[in-house]
Amino acid sequence: MPRRWLVASVAATLLLATAAVVGVVVQRDRTGEAGDPVAAAGVDSRSPVGAASATPTVSESVTVSPSAAIGTAATVPSTSVTPPSVTSTSVPAAVAGDAPLAGRIKPGVTNQGVATFYDSDGGGACLYDPGPDPLTAAMNWADYEDAKACGAYVLVRASNGASLTVRITNLCPQPCRVGQLDLSAEAFARLAAPNLGEIPITWTLVSPAVSKGISIRYKTGSSRHWCAIQAIDHRNPVARLEVQAGGQWKQLQRTDYNYFLSENGSGCGGAIAVTDIYGQRLVVDPLPIKPDVVQATSLQFAAH
Repeated sequence: MPRRWLVASVAATLLLATAAVVGVVVQRDRTGEAGDPVAAAGVDSRSPVGAASATPTVSESVTVSPSAAIGTAATVPSTSVTPPSVTSTSVPAAVAGDAPLAGRIKPGVTNQGVATFYDSDGGGACLYDPGPDPLTAAMNWADYEDAKACGAYVLVRASNGASLTVRITNLCPQPCRVGQLDLSAEAFARLAAPNLGEIPITWTLVSPAVSKGISIRYKTGSSRHWCAIQAIDHRNPVARLEVQAGGQWKQLQRTDYNYFLSENGSGCGGAIAVTDIYGQRLVVDPLPIKPDVVQATSLQFAAH
């Protein structure tokens, strides 16, 4: 073979080998991109959630405050004490969306309604103390369900795309309709212009992150002969409360003012078991009967 043809053949072979190597590298890079679960799902982690959009205003001013009268009902300032010794005998929490002890308000269900607003201090029919959190709401009577809604967190969405999470602390009486939430003025203003007065919304039960454990409070007048017990700062709605008496657990009846009542004193001062709508049960060791004192624990329901 002539020398010039030999040189040309070698050069062609090298060129083909280089192209093959480049092709492998490019193919590996493309495979890496396709294998990226975020890219494959089309998810942009930078997208804001619940960002409020501008809301047009109207010339007519609307005044709504159906829950204002309830917002100041029988709220008593209380003091806190050092967390007592507590134990947990909680059963494994049910899977998300499975809430066998839920009432009208169920996880995973989107509720339709309207939002109004009133001047709220965080107190009200649930008999929680007024607090610094401005994002609260009063629940309509049907969904309040004799205080079963007290302490529940709901995610509220407006038609303009704005959303926020509020805690139920009060009752919105008639003329509030089924599905209606009477928001604190601060909460409403984050969803729409206050002069709109009323806006269409959807809302859903949520189980948000919380910064503290559940607290227990004995009502004014409680003793070993009669007591009413309240659970406070629970992540999920409370379905039942039990007390230990005579070596057995006794379930107490819930009142519409959000206390569980032991009229004959059975279990007053004993261990307390609190169960959420998902079936998780937390047991608190016996606490001293100190009326109107918020007694903190280190226990909290699991997120769902």
